[in-house]
Amino acid sequence: MSLPAVELWRNSPPHSLSVAEVLQRLGTDGHRGLAAEAIAQRRQQWGDNVLQTKSARSRWGILLDQFTNTMLLMLIGVALVSAAIDLIKREFPKDAIAIFSIVVLNGLLGYLQESKAEAELAALKKLAVPTARVWRQGQLQEVPSAALVPGDLVALEAGDYIAADGRVLESQQLSVREGALTGEAQSVIKTSTLVLPPTEPLGDRRNMVFQGTEVLQGRGKFVVVATGMATELGKIATNLQEVEDPPTPLQQRMGQLSRVLVWGSLSLVGLVVAIGLAQGGDFLALLETSLSMAVAVVPEGLPAVITVTLALGTQRMAKRKALIRNLPAVETLGSVTTICSDKTGTLTQNKMVVQGLQTVRHRVTVEGEGYGPAGRLTVAGQPLVNPADEPELCSLLQTAVLCNDAQLQQNNGAWEVLGDPTEGALLTLATRAGLQPPALHAKFPRQAEAGFTSERKRMSVVCAGGDRRVLHTKGSPEWVLARCAFRLSGTAIEPLTAHQRQEILRVNDEWAAQGIRVLGFAHREVGEPPADLTVLETDLVWLGLAGMRDAPRPEVARAIATCYGAGIRTVMITGDHPLTAQAIALDLGICHRGDRAIAGPELQTLSDEALRQAVATVNVYARVSPEHKLRIVRAFQQQGEFVAMTGDGVNDAPALKQANIGIAMGITGTDVAKEASDMVLLDDNFATIVAAAEEGRAVYTNIRRFIKYILGSNLGEVLTVAAAPFCGLPTVPLTPLQILWMNLVTDGLPALALAIEPSEPEVMERPPYPPQESIFASGLGAYMVRIGLIFGLATVALMVWAYRQTTGTWHQHWSTVVFTTLCLAQMGHALAARSDKLLIRVNPVSNPALLGAVALTTVLQLILLYVPPLQTFFGTAPLAPEELAVCFGFSGALLLWLEGEKVLRQGRHRGRS
Repeated sequence: MSLPAVELWRNSPPHSLSVAEVLQRLGTDGHRGLAAEAIAQRRQQWGDNVLQTKSARSRWGILLDQFTNTMLLMLIGVALVSAAIDLIKREFPKDAIAIFSIVVLNGLLGYLQESKAEAELAALKKLAVPTARVWRQGQLQEVPSAALVPGDLVALEAGDYIAADGRVLESQQLSVREGALTGEAQSVIKTSTLVLPPTEPLGDRRNMVFQGTEVLQGRGKFVVVATGMATELGKIATNLQEVEDPPTPLQQRMGQLSRVLVWGSLSLVGLVVAIGLAQGGDFLALLETSLSMAVAVVPEGLPAVITVTLALGTQRMAKRKALIRNLPAVETLGSVTTICSDKTGTLTQNKMVVQGLQTVRHRVTVEGEGYGPAGRLTVAGQPLVNPADEPELCSLLQTAVLCNDAQLQQNNGAWEVLGDPTEGALLTLATRAGLQPPALHAKFPRQAEAGFTSERKRMSVVCAGGDRRVLHTKGSPEWVLARCAFRLSGTAIEPLTAHQRQEILRVNDEWAAQGIRVLGFAHREVGEPPADLTVLETDLVWLGLAGMRDAPRPEVARAIATCYGAGIRTVMITGDHPLTAQAIALDLGICHRGDRAIAGPELQTLSDEALRQAVATVNVYARVSPEHKLRIVRAFQQQGEFVAMTGDGVNDAPALKQANIGIAMGITGTDVAKEASDMVLLDDNFATIVAAAEEGRAVYTNIRRFIKYILGSNLGEVLTVAAAPFCGLPTVPLTPLQILWMNLVTDGLPALALAIEPSEPEVMERPPYPPQESIFASGLGAYMVRIGLIFGLATVALMVWAYRQTTGTWHQHWSTVVFTTLCLAQMGHALAARSDKLLIRVNPVSNPALLGAVALTTVLQLILLYVPPLQTFFGTAPLAPEELAVCFGFSGALLLWLEGEKVLRQGRHRGRS
C-alpha cells in the first residue's frame, strides 16, 4: 500500500512548498533522480503505484442472501410442512414442489438483479498509464508506471498521460487537461515557481500535476509526491469503496410489505389454529388450513410482476435517451426531490464558446453552439454580412487565429478541438466570421513565438506576410493593455488615452463579473524578430476584447423550470470559479441575483451541522473537491432529501454512487462515472432527466395500482380459507396449488397489463412521492382491507350456500365454485383498478393488453375446469352451466360494488369542493 506516503505532506502539502523544500523532504537529487537502493527501499515501504480494491461479495454469497427474505423464508417453511403432511398421508408432494419452485425462481430473479459486478474500480484502473519516462541515477529510462515511487523524477511532453501525482520542477508552456479529475473544460497552465496556500482548491494547484490527466502542449518535469491510493485518483477510489448503495424507496417499501404480510399471516394462522383446537378441531386439518392461508397471503407473483414492470420502464426510458443500469432506479426517479448537477458538460455544453467581442467602435454578439462553423456575428441585433470587411474586427480575428496553437477537425460529423479549448473557441469564432484558419496560417507563416506562462499571462508570435512582419499578442486584458500605447479605430491608429484604458478595463470587469473569461488582443509591425520576443511587446496597438465561456445548453433552462413545477429542486455543484458558476446558475434559473454561493475553501471550514443548515437555502457550490461533493450529497440526504446526482467526470464518481440515484453523461462521461451511476443519459441532455422522472412517477403509480389489485384479492382468499373450519366445511376450499395458480396466473397476467397503463397527464404537476412514504399510504392500505373484506365475505357466503345445497351437483362442486368465483372476480377487479374514473369513462382500448389479459386468464380458468388431466392435477370439477353462471354473476356483482365505491368517492370530493 502507498498510503504511508501521505504522512510526508500531512502538515505542509507539496503545493505549499518550494521546489527545493519538496526535493529536500523527499531526499531526491533534482537532476539525477533516485539511486537504485532508494528505489527498492521506497517500493518496499510504499508499495506499487496501483489502485487497491476491496474483496467484493462472492456470487454464492449474493445468491444465498436472496433466501433471507422474510416472505421466501415463510414459503420455505410452508413447503417443508406441506411435504411432511403429504408424506404422512402417502401422497405425492405436488404442493410442496410447486412452492419450492416459486421460491427458487424468486431467489434467482433477485440474484440476477443484484449480481452486477462492481466495475467502478476497473474503470478507474483504465486511467492508469502503462509506462513513464523517469530520471534515475542520472539516466532517462522508461519504466512501468506501477514501479514509480515518491521521489522519482518524471519527464513530460505533449500527449503524455501523467502516471502519478507530482510537484512541477520545470515547465515550458506546459498545459494540462484536468477535466477528467476536476470536471472543468479549461486546460491549466503549469508552473514550477508558484508556492500556494495549503488550502488551495484542487483545480487551482498550478504547480502540481495529477495521475490520469493529459499533457496538451509543452514539456516539463515533475517529482512524484504520491502514488497509488495516496494520489487524488486513489482518494476517489477509496471514496468509491467506502460508499454503500442506499436501498431504494421501492426496496424499503417491499421490505415493509413483506414484514406486514408475514407477521399478519402468522398472527392469523395462530389465531385460527388456537380457536380451532379450542373447539376440538382436527390438528392436521387445521394445519392444512394454515398452510393454504400462508400461501394465500404471500403474493408469489409480485416480485416477477415488479421486475417486468421495471424492465418495461427501462425500455420506455431508453426510447427517451435514458439508459437504466440499475433496475430499481426506474421507480426511484419518481421520488427524487433534489437534483445535484455538475456544471461542465451537464448544464453546459463542455465547449468554450466566444459570446462577445468589444472593439473600439463595435460591441459584437457571437451566435452559435459548439465548435462548428454554423453561427453568425451581430451588432445591435443586425447581422454582419461580411465581418472580415470591418478593419477592427478583421485585425482582431487575424490575431486570434495566428496567435493560436489549436486546430479544428471534424470527426464523424462532429467538430472537435485539438489543443487548448480556449484557443479552439477563437478558431471557431474566426470560421463563423468567414475566415479560414489554415489559409491564414499558410499566408502568414510563424517565424518566432513567446509562449504563455502564468508569470507573463500572455502569448506573442511574429508572422510574416509579403514584406511585413507583425507581432500578434493575446492574453490577460490587464497585462496586454499595459503594453499598448495605441488603439485601432477603423483603419486609423490613435494614441490610447487614460480614459480609454479605464473604459476597456470597465468592460473587462463587467464581463468577468458575469463569469465570462476575457482575453485582450494587440498587434504591431516589427522588423527581424530578436531571440527574446518580449523586448518587442511594447507600444502595441490595442485591438479589442473577446469574452467566452462554456455556454449553457439551450434546453436546460426549460427543463429546470419543469423540475421546479414538479417539486424538484436543482442544485449546481462544480469545480469552476464561483463567479462563473453563479453566472451560469443565474441564466438557468437555479439561483437568483444576490443568492449566496459556497466555495470550496469556505465549505472546508463548515462543520457537518453547519453544512446541513446551509444546503436548505444554497443552490450553488463552486471550487469543490470530490470529498466536498460527497459531503454535500450526504448533507441533503440527512435533511431528508432524496438526491439525484448528475456528472461526467472521474471526480463525480463517489458522489454518483452515494446519491440515491446517480446519473452519468453518455457522450462526454468517463467510464468511471458511468460505472458508478444508476442511469446514463445517452444524449447528455439535462432535459432527459425530466422525461425519466416522468416515467419513474408513472412506474410507481402503476406499481401501487397492481399492488392494491393483488393484495386486495389475496386478502379475500385468506378470509375465505380462514372461515372454512368455522363454517362446518370438511376441507379447505382452496389448496395451496390452486392459490398459487391464482397468485401467479389469474393475478399475475392482469397485473402485468396494469403495469403498462399510460401515465396521467398531470404526473409532473404535483410534488414527488415522499421517499419515506409507506406502500400503504394515500388510502392504499384501507382500500386493500376494505376490498379484501368484501371479497372474502361475499365468497364465504357463496361457499356456505353452495355446500349446503341438496339439489344438483352443488354439494360436490362447492370448492370449485369458490375457486372459480375468486378467479373471475379478480378479472373485474383488474378492470376497475386501472383508474379512479368509472370504467365506462375510461377509453377501453387505451390499454388493450389488459383486455387481452382478462380474456386469456378467463379462458385458462375454464380450461382448468374442463380438461381432465388438469382437473386431476388442480383438484377441480367440471361445473354445470347454472353453477358457472352463478360464478360469473357473483363476480359481476363485485365489479358493480367497486364501481359504486367510485361514484360515492367522487360525490364526496364534489361536496368538499
